[in-house]
Amino acid sequence: MTTIKTTKNGIDYLRGILKEKARTVTRVVFWKIHHKDALREDICLKIGRYNKNDDSSETPTDTSPKSELTLECDEFHELINFLSENYEPFKKGVREYFPLDEKFDHEKTEHLKAIFDNPDQETLLNFIAENNILPEDLIAGLQNRARKKAIIEFENMLGRNLLEQRWQEWFKRNDWVLGSEFVKILDEREIDSEHISDYLIQAYDGFLDIIEIKRPEGSLKFWLEQKDHGNYVPSIELTKAITQATIYLYEVEREANSIKFLERVGNVKTIKPRCILIFGRSNNWCDEEREAYRILNSNYHNLTIMTYDHVLSRAKKITSLNSEEAV
Repeated sequence: MTTIKTTKNGIDYLRGILKEKARTVTRVVFWKIHHKDALREDICLKIGRYNKNDDSSETPTDTSPKSELTLECDEFHELINFLSENYEPFKKGVREYFPLDEKFDHEKTEHLKAIFDNPDQETLLNFIAENNILPEDLIAGLQNRARKKAIIEFENMLGRNLLEQRWQEWFKRNDWVLGSEFVKILDEREIDSEHISDYLIQAYDGFLDIIEIKRPEGSLKFWLEQKDHGNYVPSIELTKAITQATIYLYEVEREANSIKFLERVGNVKTIKPRCILIFGRSNNWCDEEREAYRILNSNYHNLTIMTYDHVLSRAKKITSLNSEEAV
């Protein structure tokens, strides 16, 4: 256990050993000097390398120059700043960089913004990758931060009575929440002249799948108010949504060999499509409701039903943000 001690003069100090050999020891000492002005105190640092003498005393290994150094408070803080700004870049072999607290002049800032505002995003990405401008860990950090921001937005949206279009826009911007089995949302939504899905999606295997979402608010209940023979059963609204999803699956398969449809979906082929239906809330479910949900999903081989809380939980797990046991 580390213990802070106090001298007779009321100076707090903390000793530590940086390195110890058979005949020498390198020590470090913190000093906290309290001033009469209670609002101010100085923290100093002393580092020294000493010989171990036969009588158990210690003397500096060198006297000219002396092998010990005491940094005053302002020097010590400057050392902390120097290490925090420069250690990692120096360790990684970076030859030139700007410390984050160094102010850019207006011209440099505008030049940097102009580079990243380039409308040719593909060329910009290639330029960044080829010149290793952004380290991989920084890119991953930026992506994770953007995802966490999207999760906060999602949670705020759950507390508001929003139109379905707002949810469609959010999912289109944040298709990563749908999982790694989906590669991208296609621009085309129309299956035929009578059926328009929320999203047609290219799955990781290259084939076409469907995403359907319903608003989480309002009167769209997941279960009927009354149980049927002691069992939870889907509400009328959920049953309608399931029926609509299965019709979309049927119509997509009918259009699978249509040249016009294939062209509209960018030549993404359709073979045994699947659908994810996002419907309702599950944040206040009991264990019995969770079991009923599991049984309900097991009845469909090409349809998966998720609630908005399932989506939220998945998003948090993807970003390792406050994962919960169940929703």
